[in-house]
Amino acid sequence: MSNIVVINSTGKIGSRVAAHLMAKGLPYRGVSRRTEIPFDWQDERTWPQALAGGKSAFISFVPDLAAPGALAVMQRFVAAARDGGLGKLVLLTGRGEIGAVAAENAVRESGLAWTIVRAAWFNQNFSEGHLLESVLEGHLYMPAGDRREPFVDAEDVAEVATAALLDDRHTGQIYDVTGPELLSFDEVAQRLAGATHRPLQYVPVTIEEFHAGLLQTLGQEWADLLRTIADETLDGRNSWVGDGVQRALGRAPRDFQSFLQQALGAGTWNVPAAAE
Repeated sequence: MSNIVVINSTGKIGSRVAAHLMAKGLPYRGVSRRTEIPFDWQDERTWPQALAGGKSAFISFVPDLAAPGALAVMQRFVAAARDGGLGKLVLLTGRGEIGAVAAENAVRESGLAWTIVRAAWFNQNFSEGHLLESVLEGHLYMPAGDRREPFVDAEDVAEVATAALLDDRHTGQIYDVTGPELLSFDEVAQRLAGATHRPLQYVPVTIEEFHAGLLQTLGQEWADLLRTIADETLDGRNSWVGDGVQRALGRAPRDFQSFLQQALGAGTWNVPAAAE
């Protein structure tokens, strides 16, 4: 029986944490809504079996810690984890999110060992996330103006989280994991266009225009959530580079060019351009 539980093991970071554990030959239990042993954040009846026998857990909250009611759910989860015998929690949070800080505090006050992995925007949002369609379409609409972000590679985030699960020296640490440089969305669009040979234009929009566009494609709930996240994280508060990767792993974080090379090698954007 594994004593490591990976919650949301089908997600962008959870799947990578699971892959790192598997590569090390370490048993783990990956759980999500669709796994054989399910874990659903909105169905507490699934929690006991998913956590049974676990000693540590990687936690990725769905849909996001900025969602309404997320803190109350996280508080109940922390209590369930403690009652279930877990000893350590490794929590993934979003930099700058008000709800994320509240969830971090719930974990830090749990009485359990903990590590916080506080992540910037993922590079992989442009290759396997919600912005992939925008890249393929040729227009990147974001309410970010010319502000700059320290985009981080999802592989770095997962490596830090994995290290925190396996080594007690990370206990009690808050790791701000970012890439090594600040980039505006316009600079990102230019780099993506140059690497992929696809037309891509960054179009700065207001938060109201951003929300209206999301309403048409995603519906009210997701549009409201993404508006909240953008409103809280794209105002410049995150325009600084963290040292979490260096502190946790003893090396520099991957840069955006390395992400581009990896994604190009995987054929991520190998579909006909919209203008063709």
